[in-house]
Amino acid sequence: MSKLSPLSIKDLPPPLPLKKLIGPSFIILGVGLGSGELILWPYLASNFGLGIIWAAVLGITFQFFINMEIERYTLATGESIFVGLTRKFGKITPYWFIATTLIPWMWPGIIASSAKVFSAGFGITYSKYAGILLLLLLGGLYSLGHIVYKTQEKTQKAIILVGVPFVFLITLFFAKPIDWVALGRGLVGLGEGFWLLPKGLPIATFLGALAYAGAGGTLNLAQSLYVKEKGYGMAKYAGHITNVLSGKKEDISLEGATFETTDENINNFKLWWRRINIEHAIVFWITGAFTMILLSLLAYSTAYKDPGVETSINFVIREGSVIASRTFPFLGTFFLLMAGVMLFGTQFSVYGSNARISSENMVIADKLSLASSLGKARFSTDKLPKLFYGFLWLQILVGIAIFLLGFTEPLALVVTGAVLNAISMFIYSGMILWLNLTSLEKPLRPSLIRIIGVGGAFLFYGGFSIFTIILNLQKFIS
Repeated sequence: MSKLSPLSIKDLPPPLPLKKLIGPSFIILGVGLGSGELILWPYLASNFGLGIIWAAVLGITFQFFINMEIERYTLATGESIFVGLTRKFGKITPYWFIATTLIPWMWPGIIASSAKVFSAGFGITYSKYAGILLLLLLGGLYSLGHIVYKTQEKTQKAIILVGVPFVFLITLFFAKPIDWVALGRGLVGLGEGFWLLPKGLPIATFLGALAYAGAGGTLNLAQSLYVKEKGYGMAKYAGHITNVLSGKKEDISLEGATFETTDENINNFKLWWRRINIEHAIVFWITGAFTMILLSLLAYSTAYKDPGVETSINFVIREGSVIASRTFPFLGTFFLLMAGVMLFGTQFSVYGSNARISSENMVIADKLSLASSLGKARFSTDKLPKLFYGFLWLQILVGIAIFLLGFTEPLALVVTGAVLNAISMFIYSGMILWLNLTSLEKPLRPSLIRIIGVGGAFLFYGGFSIFTIILNLQKFIS
């Protein structure tokens, strides 16, 4: 069996200014906007009130700690977390990540939500063909940019910089003082007649919302690929995935390099670490939590326990109706169109991240195969662009097939994928923590508070995952 080359030794590049580090967190924030922020948590708030919003904040906090440990490994080694985990856990690892990326995310629930909201905004009947059209548009957009990463970053920056201020202003207008009080109580777990969890809460939906309080599933691991392409730390020596239609190529390094732990290098690493923590805390953690809370508050203020909000994503359409009736009709329409754009942007980055994860792991798996050791390898890093577009269009075609088979209910599709992603997060959070504690030099390893943060996520996701599995097994047996 062929093996991954050991880490070489190179110089740790000097830390970049904070403003040049901003970018990767926009992608992972955009991935979360349409799943947890815009769908699941507002859905729960519109049905059960704001007493559960504490869990949204806890979920995105867990993801902050997980994401930073993912970034730590790439910062120190210049290679993706997938290469590191394969080094640690063996050749089955890349196949595991391909499966746990494509299977949970193949359900096109987010693009179905976008299509349904767009249809309501334009005053037309929602059908499967609206979702199919958006899927084809998604694939077309990826064919326009030269560097895939920059295409994703620019798209998500534009959506977030317009969408978040709009949500903030519209929430300020509609939320009454009593709603803000309910929000404050909910942040500490006090709901209307319950503490922490309300009676009748669907555990599968709650688990899915926990997983999507941020990005969710293996998409968090894609952060490693984006900070690698951004050139964080030792990743300066890696290349970019370019558009296969552009005819331009860049050398892409699969295996990374590390540095000698001299005092100067350790000080530089700490400065890198401080700055990338600030970048991720501001863009992902604070902005993500802020947006998720505001969207939940808006749903509570406009659609709490209204008829029909207990099914599908009707609460979003109901919000648009309330906004239109209390202000101007065009403002309600604009809200629906903005929500549709945010949902589309999420599916855009989800499919892009999935394709990037799958193509990387396909190359890793092939490098470890017997065929590779005999000089018959099918894939190499120069094939990453073709693999990327292959996996991208595979997802699009599967999504189209699911629509054509009649699976068009957005919420059911989203929850199905979310539960599978939560189970995946339970497993890989423990793997990442073990990797960083055993593979990195001692001065580069996570501190106690980071161990507690990721360890807490491992136990929390694990507990709810096991409980959800047992609950569904009991229902199936009975």
